[in-house]
Amino acid sequence: MSERHGSTTRHILDPAAYQCTVLAAQLADEAVEYVRKMALSDHGGAYLGAVRKFAAFVDGQLGDAAEAARLDDDRVDLPEVIHEWETALRQEYGLRSGQPYRLVSAVLTLIAQRGNRDQAVPERLRRRAAALPVFPEPKSTPLDEFSNAERIDLRDAARRRVRELEARLERGRRLLEEGRDPREYGWRELPHLLWAARGGILTTAVLAENLPHKPKWWPAALREAGAGLRALVTAVGGMLFPTQIDLMAFRVLLLLGMADTTPEELLDLKLADIEDTGEGVRVVQRKARARRVRADLHPAAQGGGAWDVPGLLRRLLAATTMTREVFPDAESWLFLATELNFRTGELAARPATFTRDGRRFTHWIAAQEGGDGKPLAISLPHDARRLRKTAKTARAAALGGTVSDLAGDDHHVEVFRGHYAHGTTAHLMAGRAIARAQQWVFQRALDKPLFVDAEAEKHLTEPETAKAAGLSEGQARDMLAGQLDMGLAHCRDPYDSPFTTGSQPCHVAPAMCMLCRNAVVFTSQLPRLLMLADHIETMRARLEPPRWQALWGRQAAALTELFTEYAEYIPAARQEIEDKRLTLHLPLGLRTEYDR
Repeated sequence: MSERHGSTTRHILDPAAYQCTVLAAQLADEAVEYVRKMALSDHGGAYLGAVRKFAAFVDGQLGDAAEAARLDDDRVDLPEVIHEWETALRQEYGLRSGQPYRLVSAVLTLIAQRGNRDQAVPERLRRRAAALPVFPEPKSTPLDEFSNAERIDLRDAARRRVRELEARLERGRRLLEEGRDPREYGWRELPHLLWAARGGILTTAVLAENLPHKPKWWPAALREAGAGLRALVTAVGGMLFPTQIDLMAFRVLLLLGMADTTPEELLDLKLADIEDTGEGVRVVQRKARARRVRADLHPAAQGGGAWDVPGLLRRLLAATTMTREVFPDAESWLFLATELNFRTGELAARPATFTRDGRRFTHWIAAQEGGDGKPLAISLPHDARRLRKTAKTARAAALGGTVSDLAGDDHHVEVFRGHYAHGTTAHLMAGRAIARAQQWVFQRALDKPLFVDAEAEKHLTEPETAKAAGLSEGQARDMLAGQLDMGLAHCRDPYDSPFTTGSQPCHVAPAMCMLCRNAVVFTSQLPRLLMLADHIETMRARLEPPRWQALWGRQAAALTELFTEYAEYIPAARQEIEDKRLTLHLPLGLRTEYDR
């Protein structure tokens, strides 16, 4: 049995319901043991669900022979049954679903646990349990953050909804002051209905007994509130209590303001987790997956901000004050919504989940308009997790955009790389950082490389020729011996690089050789440079244009200039590539830094 947001779920598995009774019972026992040992937060719901799914498949696959299936016997070939189950799950859920992987992994985990302490489990079944599922879990596309324009649109729309909610609640409370007990003063006045809602006696059944059967015979004020019993109760309740879709506006603003808070952490907050310190608000958050509890202090803006985190929490608590008074038995969740229970016809308070039909983030967005009166144009998917990513990247941009800024206090850098570094903002900031670094380099690249044709290369050991090329006799001799070959071109002096300070060896070769005054290109090196140019063009198709320009644009331009100036040597170099079947060998560091 597990509980979340006031809802209790019972996880039941009855082995007698399956023909493979012994197998189902053994796996169920292992699931209970595994949940107890691992202290799983869902109390084994996922593992028992996988066992039920597998047991049902075994029954259908084996028929009467399923009675003999068990973990400590090999009369039934369970590895083969598992393989058939995996194939069936693949067909049932489709290629893009991760459910087959999760179901099979759960069952294999339970079998492996049994095998570790029961020597009767067949060796072949042990080996299968130790292996991975046949079909790997599909890789999902990481969510991107909202653009800055979308962030502003969502923020402004949410602020408008908060103001409208507060105005609606204020109007309802003013009318409530005029209300009297409708059992004495009648059910045809809106203030009396508000009094009934405040007293917990407003239901569709009561209205059906005391109002005309057809709404067209109701007083105008009631018809304007809602054309129907359910609509009327919902509208009256909405004048006193926020609904889930009302609370969505607070959720949007808090996720945009609390960069270190996940949607599930925000949803799990209770009143006891929030403490007003006088200088701000202290919020205790629990991350179930990480099994971590932490407290964050959100300081109040100077002068007491209305839209900072403390201000939003104060306004949210004020909006739900009457909800907590009228429904004292409801748990003290921060996001406590009041809506009509269609089964009983009564108003009921329950924690908001933002997952039911009409109450999701996407439904809220669809109902919003921009400042121009047009519907909001927000990119898909409408996932609340994107709000957090938007808040984190906005904070990182303000802090300067380092990896540690983006990762924040609640992530390791490697977690950030896997879940946040793919974002558009992170890419743009990284591109700007690279561009700034390269611009610093370009400003120090005073001259272009020197080209030495084959005829001049023959006489390079002669002092006059070497001097004319700007080389010392030692440099010329070392180049001809290949001792100064940096991979794509020769270098006059790797310890005198314009890109490195303090007489340190050049660390940017060969990536920057085409932009360096020290580079010397021999005719024999043209094939390498042509292959580099081809590689750069290949990267043009794989990288976004701004990123390609930042990484490779200047090198491509320098190579084009070299090939244009010495065009008569290019056909022979191309032919040499083809005749000798040459391939380009780049250092691993160059590919790692520039080709992703």
